[in-house]
Amino acid sequence: MSSTVSILPLRVQHLAFEANGTQLLDDVGFTLEAGRRTVLLGPNGAGKSLLLRLCHGLLRPTSGKIQWSAGAQRATRQQAMVFQRPVMLRRSTISNITHALAVRGVAREKRKARAESALEIAGLAELARRPARLLSGGEQQRLALARAWATEPDILFLDEPCASLDPAATHYVEALIEGFHADGTKIFMATHDLMQARRIGDEILFLHKGRLLESGDATAFFVQPKTKEGRAFIAGELLW
Repeated sequence: MSSTVSILPLRVQHLAFEANGTQLLDDVGFTLEAGRRTVLLGPNGAGKSLLLRLCHGLLRPTSGKIQWSAGAQRATRQQAMVFQRPVMLRRSTISNITHALAVRGVAREKRKARAESALEIAGLAELARRPARLLSGGEQQRLALARAWATEPDILFLDEPCASLDPAATHYVEALIEGFHADGTKIFMATHDLMQARRIGDEILFLHKGRLLESGDATAFFVQPKTKEGRAFIAGELLW
């Protein structure tokens, strides 16, 4: 979406993360290219959320490299992340977006129009003046996506964005994610929902116990995983 030089590809090499003496990620490596939607799968505790946070720059790895093609400083400005439980500021719905744009350095005279456009896309235009924290769970998630949309990211990190939503809200959120993709934003999304992964994913990264066991085409993964852990996960038999 951004008109500046793309920060992709993202290259992750020998990534490791340790906390309190426990190895949570170990020797993880992959490359994220523009275009294809990448879905991160794995059982609870596999390290999916941790990996997203590391790539987004919220945490520093114990070892290894996270390398953007355009450099770390530009990458900070051209990426966005939406969490399972979105963080809403104590502001109106539209002010949650204009504030984010101000932080990104968008000129004051451009913020309102961009925020209104994002709210329209998310189906929230009529709620622009409502306090964001009074929105429903599904509306808050749509606002989080609208806020990300307004910043025009090259890559959008999504951490289980539909985990707490009902089917109707999930459908709306997935439509917004597809809109990001159609507009040129790279999608990197963690989910525990295999059906959602089938709908959204072009390629799969499969994590188990902090290690990347499989990566590649989504159709191939769902038809015939390469590892016994992958096969067990698809069958619903891999809890940890």
